[in-house]
Amino acid sequence: MDERDVAEVEPVRRFLAIGECMVELTHKSDRELRLSFGGDTYNTALYLARSTAQEEVGVDYLTLAGDDHYSDLMSAGMQEEGIGTHLVGRVAGAHPGLYLVRTDDEGERSFTYYRSQSPARRLFDDEHTPTEDLSGHDVLYLSAVTLQLLTARARQHLWTLLEEARGKGAQVVFDSNYRPAGWPGPEEARVAVSATYELSTTALSTFEDEQALFGDASPDETVRRLREGGVEEVVVKDGARGCVVGVDGDPVHVPTSPVEKVVDSTAAGDSFNAGYLAGRFRGASMVEAARHGHALAAKVIAHPGAVVEDPSLPPRGAPA
Repeated sequence: MDERDVAEVEPVRRFLAIGECMVELTHKSDRELRLSFGGDTYNTALYLARSTAQEEVGVDYLTLAGDDHYSDLMSAGMQEEGIGTHLVGRVAGAHPGLYLVRTDDEGERSFTYYRSQSPARRLFDDEHTPTEDLSGHDVLYLSAVTLQLLTARARQHLWTLLEEARGKGAQVVFDSNYRPAGWPGPEEARVAVSATYELSTTALSTFEDEQALFGDASPDETVRRLREGGVEEVVVKDGARGCVVGVDGDPVHVPTSPVEKVVDSTAAGDSFNAGYLAGRFRGASMVEAARHGHALAAKVIAHPGAVVEDPSLPPRGAPA
């Protein structure tokens, strides 16, 4: 463990995001690229770290990286953001996944992925299942992209760990970030997402995903379905229309924050999740936390790339 991963002050909460961090190349022009790192759960971990103090929330990341130059840069970047890396395993001879981002004139993005050999695909297999008790974290965070990386056996390992952590009082927060190209078919995705919802205390879902997988007619219907399924806290993001939160069982619409110009919608939902969680960790109501989420997402989509360079969103900085 790197000594920089050890906080000087014990945080009030410990948050663990689980998934894949990749090399991100964002087009500044057809022939000019900006190198960064991103991935849906990593983006949320990063913006949560930027939105909270070290003594409030200890943010850690669980993934597998390689042993190459770019994996070293990735780990160093996490530490600079104040994200603990002691659960970032290294696989000899492996290289992280890579994706390229293009945006159109409206700020809508398209991705090209090179990740079939990503070491993160070995997460929770027989050789790479964490031995550390994940219930040492108060909040475990994952997405459907996390699930799609894994083999069926590895998902079972993950669900066992989540169930054990729930049994010891941890919260499980799940984002149904459904990307059809990453699944053999919608039925496998539907089964995996449903099984994860059964273990979740909080859903930070997207209506488009829920509609594609479960045929919901509206965000309100998604809220009711998930609440009836046992998820205690439900937020359903609905793009530019804002989100719907389940407050005492009654869906409440929360509009988005104004944005002068959408430059790049990459990480809009991921940053919303971070802002929402930061608000809830500080005691905000679900509606007020959703406003925090929209405000953070509005800042992020006004800049290119998943990880923005904005003076109002400085990195937390690595612990001393």
